[in-house]
Amino acid sequence: MTAAPATLDRIRRHLVGLRMPRSLEVLEHLLRQLERGEISALEAIDQLLDEELSLREGRRVKAALNMGRLLNIKTLTGFDFSFQPSLDRNRILTLAGLDFIDRHEVVHFLGQPGCGKTHLAIALAVEAVQAGRSVYFTTLAELIGSLAKAEREGTLRERIRFLCRPQLLVVDEIGYLPVVAGGGNLFFQLVNARYERGAMILTSNRGFAEWGEVFGDTVVATALLDRLLHHAIVVRIEGASYRLRRHADLLPDSSAARQVHPPEPQPRRRGRPPKVRNPEVTAVA
Repeated sequence: MTAAPATLDRIRRHLVGLRMPRSLEVLEHLLRQLERGEISALEAIDQLLDEELSLREGRRVKAALNMGRLLNIKTLTGFDFSFQPSLDRNRILTLAGLDFIDRHEVVHFLGQPGCGKTHLAIALAVEAVQAGRSVYFTTLAELIGSLAKAEREGTLRERIRFLCRPQLLVVDEIGYLPVVAGGGNLFFQLVNARYERGAMILTSNRGFAEWGEVFGDTVVATALLDRLLHHAIVVRIEGASYRLRRHADLLPDSSAARQVHPPEPQPRRRGRPPKVRNPEVTAVA
């Protein structure tokens, strides 16, 4: 059965008027399949709409990723779980279900540089965007810089309101750069505004006990942790840097073994130092 030229032209005009470019592209192919009896009319309509919907969904996701500042895309399928055996893969996949967003919880990824914290944070953010959730990604330094600028310009309330809109706020690199004076207080105002109203993902190379040093104010750090740990999921990654996996032999042993929490101090030896059994062996300075 061949469609009449006039009818076919009218269908094309309708698709143009409805702004359905992908449907217009696949129309001829689907008509040929119909003529050969390879698909039914209902299947042709279904494929036509599916192609158009896929195109629009791809555009939506791309726009949402750009608006959320997720430009360097990472995925969970691209994460090498075998390199980080301390990480519970099932726990991460459970987080990908995004229930923590509905519960307005805070996910903390802690570990030394290169262990995959940012990769996992971005991957979960991408999952959220694909599921239709609003997301915003920033580093702590960029975030505090924008808040400080807004405070100087008298628009701090509006900036905090803007940062409270996304259902998921990702703050990367806590502890990597020194926080400017007053920055901890600005971050606290944002955290307090989102507390129990919006989910967050935070990544840090510093343990919570070091946050007083990170923010330069123990009181502010305590207030931050009081809210950030109330409804929290803490994921510690104990492995080494994935980026430096091929150059581990070039690093000092202390760098390869450094964790989020410093090692426990060794007890001091009491009494006289042990005698050297072989007096011919001397230490090299």
